[in-house]
Amino acid sequence: MSIRPFRDIKRKKTKEINVGRVKVGGDNPISVQSMTNTLTTDVTATIKQINEIHEAGADLVRVSCPDEDSSKSLKEIIKHVDIPIIADIHFHYKRAIEAAENGASCLRINPGNIGDKKKIQEVLLAAKNNQCSIRIGVNAGSLEKDILEKYKEPCPEALVESALRNIRILEEKDFFNFKISVKSSDVFLTIKAYRQLSKAIDYPLHLGITEAGSFVSGSIKSSIGIGSLLMDGIGDTIRISLSDDPVKEVKIGNEILKSLNLRNKGVKIISCPSCARQGFQVIDTVKILEERLSHIKTPITLSIIGCVVNGPGEASMTDVGITGGKKGNNMLYLSGIQKEKVVTEDIISRVVREVEKKASELENK
Repeated sequence: MSIRPFRDIKRKKTKEINVGRVKVGGDNPISVQSMTNTLTTDVTATIKQINEIHEAGADLVRVSCPDEDSSKSLKEIIKHVDIPIIADIHFHYKRAIEAAENGASCLRINPGNIGDKKKIQEVLLAAKNNQCSIRIGVNAGSLEKDILEKYKEPCPEALVESALRNIRILEEKDFFNFKISVKSSDVFLTIKAYRQLSKAIDYPLHLGITEAGSFVSGSIKSSIGIGSLLMDGIGDTIRISLSDDPVKEVKIGNEILKSLNLRNKGVKIISCPSCARQGFQVIDTVKILEERLSHIKTPITLSIIGCVVNGPGEASMTDVGITGGKKGNNMLYLSGIQKEKVVTEDIISRVVREVEKKASELENK
């Protein structure tokens, strides 16, 4: 039992590339990624954070490599994680080579910033020899000087021109295992840039609103920007950029995909904001259930509604549902069918048991 989407999103089919074992583009699921904020040279802390990000549901993790010690630390880090690592490189071509040789599955670079053709060729050779893909990362805050002078300020056309210039550099060297991003902190600029770029190329696109801000404002900006593009069928992998714990980035990313029925992973909770009609404390219940059910990876729909106004209707469309009743007599629904009353103090334990049972049944099918 699951809610049938009102609208199916028709994704643009792009070229497929490999980022380690994760395939990006083509008909593959949209992947979610995040980035560590530890010092990469602090190997223990970085490994711990990567594993936390992975456990939260990320498919890819990016790690910054600003110096030689950082890029060489990747070799030890990769031994202790089970998720493809993307090395974040900006200007020094040797960092890119070191990262590829030390196990990175992808390099985030701007080829135009790397240097002369010989240096670019060395980076691409290292990437090819180590089965390493590349992300061309165009950012409104770091456009090439001549492009910025031409357009006077960051604009969609400037971002797209930079992207196409960097794409040509790779194509001329017979390198095609790459994806592209054209990010800005401005939602409208970002959306327009991606729409223009999507019309011009068939390479996979990495979506994001860069430097989006704090948890609340950044999540909203990212949901609007990334969500709008995804609804257009644009995008193959996403990253939510928050000034917060990277684990939260992953959770928001997965929730965006789940809300658009582009990804079914874990428990999707439908819950009301609560009001004077509620038969139990909805807000507290949902917070506890989110934590208690975070280990479930099987797609399950769960409705937690405080009263009988909308509760039965929502419960009829979910795998497990609870509708609030008078005097603590709440109703349990399984596969959309009314089953039995559950007293308020038993809601948490009963819902957890039923969700875990449903997940087990689906896994064993």
